[in-house]
Amino acid sequence: MKRLIGFIMITNLFIFTYPVQGNNDSLPEMQVHFIDVGQGDSILIQTPQNRSILIDGGPPGAGKKILSYLEDLGIEKLDLLIATHPDIDHIGGLPEVIESIKIERILDTGRLHPTQTFANYINQIRNHNIPVQIAEKNVPIELDAMIDIEVWNAYERYKNNNKSSIVLKLSYGEIDFLFMSDVGKEQEKSFLEEYDVQAEIIKVAHHGSKTSSSLRFLQEVEPEVAILTYSKENDYGHPVEHVIDNLNQVNSMIYSTAAVGNVVINTDGFDYVVIPQKNPIKKLIEAIR
Repeated sequence: MKRLIGFIMITNLFIFTYPVQGNNDSLPEMQVHFIDVGQGDSILIQTPQNRSILIDGGPPGAGKKILSYLEDLGIEKLDLLIATHPDIDHIGGLPEVIESIKIERILDTGRLHPTQTFANYINQIRNHNIPVQIAEKNVPIELDAMIDIEVWNAYERYKNNNKSSIVLKLSYGEIDFLFMSDVGKEQEKSFLEEYDVQAEIIKVAHHGSKTSSSLRFLQEVEPEVAILTYSKENDYGHPVEHVIDNLNQVNSMIYSTAAVGNVVINTDGFDYVVIPQKNPIKKLIEAIR
């Protein structure tokens, strides 16, 4: 497992900090932002060579927050927009994003979905004449020569939206990220048979739903950090208790956007630091009260 620096983590009622360690031979920095969009996903990747990738756009209404977040970072265009699947909590905010910022190309599952939200998303793509590529399993995403992005899952006939979700493994130096979208245990099992699943950071599948995050899978991944994206007010019971138990059993430190807001991970390919938006000590005190 890799070196974790300047790491603040929360498990139940305990808070720990780790000392910062320098690295004289560090590569350019990469940042991964897990944006708090409520009940949904939106992830921004700023690659070492200054490419910008946005994965998903959260539910309707999240577009304004995403655009504000990009503006604060000085991002004026997206080199790649990835829509992992057409569920409303993943593409709901994308029409506003597509309308308001230049996008070089889009990676999509190619799966149609009979909703007004999906129609709005497609119409904005057509209005702005943005090239769309259909994701293919085992066809890597080539955008920055310093990182590897593998596609582990894509649309196949007879697979529903969640099972068709685009799943990615991003590797930079010695640090690996797994972006699990909303896939289930069936897909996790196939990943164990086909790929090296070990990763330092995992975006937990399906917001911590009971459909995903089997103990066997997490034991093979050995994630040091687990990111949960959900809203406290969700109607689905996310995250379920046994997913939290599974993450605790593999000694993964859990960050949820519901608890700490946006979460940013900085890495130079050797070490990484986790930066939550909200002070975890303050959140803990509020929870006790």
